[in-house]
Amino acid sequence: MARYAVFGNPIAHSKSPQIHQAFAAQRGGELVYERIAAPLDGFADAVADFFAQDGAGANVTVPFKEQAFALCAVRTDRAELAGAVNTLWQQDGQLHGDNTDGAGLLADIRDNLGWPVAGRRVLILGAGGAVRGVLGPLLAEGPASLVIANRTAAKAETLAALAKKSKTAGSTPPPIHGCGYDLLQGEFDLVINGTSAGLSGAMPDLPGTLLTAAGQAYDMVYGSEPTVFMRWAAERGAATADGLGMLVEQAAEAFARWHGWRPTTAPVITTLRQEPA
Repeated sequence: MARYAVFGNPIAHSKSPQIHQAFAAQRGGELVYERIAAPLDGFADAVADFFAQDGAGANVTVPFKEQAFALCAVRTDRAELAGAVNTLWQQDGQLHGDNTDGAGLLADIRDNLGWPVAGRRVLILGAGGAVRGVLGPLLAEGPASLVIANRTAAKAETLAALAKKSKTAGSTPPPIHGCGYDLLQGEFDLVINGTSAGLSGAMPDLPGTLLTAAGQAYDMVYGSEPTVFMRWAAERGAATADGLGMLVEQAAEAFARWHGWRPTTAPVITTLRQEPA
């Protein structure tokens, strides 16, 4: 039977096996899906061994997404913009790579939550790999403007410049700006936290006026309790959500890439919500 897996280090906490097995069950099937803790200095060998032993597709999580990008002979446009790969498969003897994080984020925000992105002022906090992975799909949706803010302003400015040149930004991209947290100003309709600081109970010192009266705030991480970013936004009257839906939606995008059909995500999200984080 074909094998599927998720590579990471650490990886024992990953919900990917249960998510993909739930997807397969929707068509009455079963799926061999494993967690593989690749050595920090042996990711390439682990991937090669996996595909040599009936591996059909693999997901990749931290800290290997950039290494996965480098391994691929063929990459999708959104993987190129992200500079990282989280979905692998082989075709015609070549390793292919995609990045489904942005599609997962957009599906959760737009379709599950009903929050529009088109025509809205969007702020993203952070300028690391998580943010770079979602820029393409967000820009393709046509926001009125996009600001990337980061503790190190230069990283935000570099990422903003890269986004302006991307294919998904189109021939007339919206205003895209990068800055440090200390220079943030104005109001935003949608604020997305792409940093991991909230998991440790910390967040940047942000102006309290960033969110509009009907603003929405999305944290790309998730947990059993609202994150500090979500609490900060809720105190200012914003609607809030965490990244559990994104986790399931990006998995569905990878599943569709491998199997040619897209599973229904809502029941899987509901099941995970009812379990401990």
